[in-house]
Amino acid sequence: MSAWIAVLVVCAATLGVGALGLRLSRTTSDFYVASRMVSPRWNASAIGGEYISGASFLGVAGLIFATGSDMLWYSIGYTAGYVVLLALVAAPLRRSGAYTLPDFAEIRLRSAAVRRTTAVLVVGIGWLYLLPQFVGAGLALRTATGAPGWVGTAIAVLVVVANVTAGGMRSVTFVQAFQYWLKLTAIALPIVLLLIVWHHDGAPSPAAVAGEAWVSPLSGDGDDHPLYRTYSLLLALLFGTMGLPHVLVRLYTNPDGQAARRTVLTVIALLGTFYLFPPLYAALGRVYAGDLLNSADSNDAMMLLLPGRMLGEPWGDLAAALLTAGAFAAFLSTSSGLTVSVAGVLSQDLLRGRWRASVSGFRVGAGLAVLVPATLSLLGVRTGLADTVTLAFALAASTFCPLLVLGIWWRGLTRTGALAGLITGGLLASVAVALTVSGAVEGGWPAALLGQPAAWTMPVAFAVMVGVSLATPRFRTPGVGTIMVRLHAPESLDLNRGDS
Repeated sequence: MSAWIAVLVVCAATLGVGALGLRLSRTTSDFYVASRMVSPRWNASAIGGEYISGASFLGVAGLIFATGSDMLWYSIGYTAGYVVLLALVAAPLRRSGAYTLPDFAEIRLRSAAVRRTTAVLVVGIGWLYLLPQFVGAGLALRTATGAPGWVGTAIAVLVVVANVTAGGMRSVTFVQAFQYWLKLTAIALPIVLLLIVWHHDGAPSPAAVAGEAWVSPLSGDGDDHPLYRTYSLLLALLFGTMGLPHVLVRLYTNPDGQAARRTVLTVIALLGTFYLFPPLYAALGRVYAGDLLNSADSNDAMMLLLPGRMLGEPWGDLAAALLTAGAFAAFLSTSSGLTVSVAGVLSQDLLRGRWRASVSGFRVGAGLAVLVPATLSLLGVRTGLADTVTLAFALAASTFCPLLVLGIWWRGLTRTGALAGLITGGLLASVAVALTVSGAVEGGWPAALLGQPAAWTMPVAFAVMVGVSLATPRFRTPGVGTIMVRLHAPESLDLNRGDS
């Protein structure tokens, strides 16, 4: 019963905070980028809220619980990706004046074909990232209450669509900032009680229970070629962050490039604080819940079941309810950010007629954004929450990372080269994702290369983009020098910047 109350309170608070944004949302710019007036601290909390997904809240602890210290790279990579984003992308992307990634592609390359390709990739990455959020919502509610999995998915879909369509980016900003601090509280308070109980019981250390392989780096996690998998995972997380549409769209809400940099710097601190806690749950899970090492669902649900095993009644139920509230907030906030980014691209680039680039079109796009992943989530996936999200990172690293890095820092990029690189990286990573999720390949180098494809798909995409650009200099963007000045000149210079 307490878990149901926790979920209902989170949903009610989400809708209530979102209603505040509805009162302030009046223009198209409010719906797409909150009129570019979000402060760095507020925006950083919102980014932290949407970035800490179900994969971060439940999935990372489940992976470390199941396979050991190798999976600590997830926490490190999720945070360190913002260092790369800060150094290479944040300020120039904000200075471009774009609303979405397709906007940036058109500003930089003046190509409708590149814009359409970018739009399709944004939708694909958004759907791939939304899928584990809806799966996780069903898993969390089923674990906590015994309700069918589709009930949790349905609740998440209804709350997200209601919130996004009501007030757009302005509503979502308020909601996500609130939800970051809710998630931090929900994950931090129970672990304090659990650590006290562990110390009081005099229970053995996790290493003593799990064995040497669990604590030794690169000892293998039941899969072949752990060294390759680790480095490929790091590349996906470090360079895929800059290509996640729901992260990039938040940078467009800052007033200027300097504010975007301050936002990203604050995000690093917020995420670093949060990711201290999942490994602690994983370690205690090895001591008290080792019998759950059966499947991806059991691993992902371990955090929710652990308090009941360690605390008993009523504190176990209360701690589990708090964790359930935090997990559900993670699904809602990440889903909201993804829905906003996908809806913006759908309404601007893929819808036609009176729906195009309008508030009504944005609302239609929001419905379409959740329809496909919500339907697929009911069919089930073969990978855990964090594994599925990592595939979205790999796809982003293989497509948008080359486009953004070369588009911002190399004036020699041509529209032909960009299109060739996007198609090549997108096809290679998409095939790897499809084969991995379907379970078509098991064991050996094929499974390693397809399960963590970023180490080879990203360099291939870069090479194709550079090589084709060098071979087609006549397709270089006219006036590229002026565009580069716009991207890199300080805001103190008046270059007549404005919305694209």
